[in-house]
Amino acid sequence: MNEKWLTWAKKLQSIAQAGLEYSKDKYDLERFEQIRDISVEIMHEYTDIDNSKLYDLFCNEVGYQTPKVDVRGIIIKDEKILLVKESFDGKWAPPGGWAEIGLSIKENTIKEAKEEAGVNVIPKRIIAIYDRNTHNYPTCAYDIYKVFVICDLIDGKFTENIETEASEFFSLDDLPDLSTGKITREQIEFCFKANENENLPVFFS
Repeated sequence: MNEKWLTWAKKLQSIAQAGLEYSKDKYDLERFEQIRDISVEIMHEYTDIDNSKLYDLFCNEVGYQTPKVDVRGIIIKDEKILLVKESFDGKWAPPGGWAEIGLSIKENTIKEAKEEAGVNVIPKRIIAIYDRNTHNYPTCAYDIYKVFVICDLIDGKFTENIETEASEFFSLDDLPDLSTGKITREQIEFCFKANENENLPVFFS
């Protein structure tokens, strides 16, 4: 669940972003810039991120503010799930990342599986759409929808790259140190259930 300070900061940022996009009066624009500055100050007060970095991460969009989309390819074989070890923090998650403009959910899933895990896959169906700050941690400045897509594995071979340094299959009883902002044990448990039961309803929140 979101901390109150994060909810307030995001609401202020959303108001400021919409105001800066649609307002024409120079005095209103100045006030919306001030509101954006306040949202950044709130974030700075409760995190160890400096203001310049917060502006890059938190105030880098224009127009009406909308959630970001994170797409994850769920590849299960012999009752084990494929995870990749991320270079920047050494933690593990299914191959995936931000959905890119111009690509469908299916195309993004194929792309990320190839780039991060070196495998070719056929996306079969969406099994879950999570609200990231409700189900994952730590909390994030963005609102994010996480889309989990079950895939059939065709072939492929892992090659170390700038994003990932290892790729392995893990059983539920032997999971590594997870990148909990991207996937949790509870979400992996659901992935196994969805893989076993094609009639299991899509989870969304």
